[in-house]
Amino acid sequence: MSTSKTLTFSSLAIQKTLKSPSPPFHHITSFSSPFLHFPFLPQRSTSALHGHKPPGASFSTNLAFDSSIDSQEDTVAQILSKPDRIERLMKMQRLKEPGQEDGVTGAGACARRWFPYLDLFRSGEIEVSSKEIIDVLDPYIMEARKERIQRAVSNRTYSLCLVVEGLTDFGNVSAAFRSADALGVQSVHVISCDSSKRYRDNRHVSMGSEKWLDIELWDSPAECFTALNKRGYRIATTCLGPNSVSVYELDWSQPTAIVVGNENMGISDEAIRLSDLHCSIPMRGMIDSFNVSVASGILMHHAVCDRTSRLGRHGDLAPEESQILLAEFYLRHRESTIGILHEYAKRKGHNNVHSFNFGHL
Repeated sequence: MSTSKTLTFSSLAIQKTLKSPSPPFHHITSFSSPFLHFPFLPQRSTSALHGHKPPGASFSTNLAFDSSIDSQEDTVAQILSKPDRIERLMKMQRLKEPGQEDGVTGAGACARRWFPYLDLFRSGEIEVSSKEIIDVLDPYIMEARKERIQRAVSNRTYSLCLVVEGLTDFGNVSAAFRSADALGVQSVHVISCDSSKRYRDNRHVSMGSEKWLDIELWDSPAECFTALNKRGYRIATTCLGPNSVSVYELDWSQPTAIVVGNENMGISDEAIRLSDLHCSIPMRGMIDSFNVSVASGILMHHAVCDRTSRLGRHGDLAPEESQILLAEFYLRHRESTIGILHEYAKRKGHNNVHSFNFGHL
């Protein structure tokens, strides 16, 4: 696990218009894939969905697709202030932090830049690979949603990450997260010494882009920057000063963590002192700063444009990394997908693998 205190994953809002042609249902009658087969207690039949009667199965369960789980409105404040909420959102296993004791290695052990995930999902004692996850879940995610997920993964990078320090307005936090997701920046870090006090009055910012991002929480700039340096990032704080360089003069093809600060006080002295470089957005008017969420969007957008100009594209995941992140996104698609995978792992553990089939998630 990361040396960060807590870890969660976040994401951009999915269009509500992408819905199954048939009405939503709570209990699936049959579950099939190239790997296993078992039925669910019926509420509507699979034959009605697929035009045929599914083959027999060996056991029954009343695993429900509870839409209330997916529609539950967690706020950003709740997610960032409650470790148990954060930890339960983790899907694929994480790579050990650089500098920790040796452990299992995987796609994350990439010398060119950091990638956080192992090709491993654990269900009890059973291990499931990203390929298995994709094979099991792919047939049951709507084509439009799959295409959107695949497009997002192909444009993701861990070479650029966003760090927000001490923000008190969750409107700004949420806007920065949305910009990160929209621009393909997968990793976001939040530094706060007292999140319960900072965030307690911001209870109406609902989950959106947070679902698809990796969000890590830190108690101090020193803790955050130390971990990011070990992962190979240079730390670029946004502030005005004699040593500050224009964002347009930087080479953003290098792994970089962009740090933005508090709405009123800006970047802390500690963060400025511990950073590798200082940068700023040239201002042409009477004021000398942007709103923090606007500044975050401008910085990330320019970094993406610069990376595209230098490298030919922004997304830079290796094929095996893309497969792992695709599996991670499939698992985040709905809470119910975890239940499906646990059932698959149970069957795998009993060495009794068959076919299964049910409608779109």
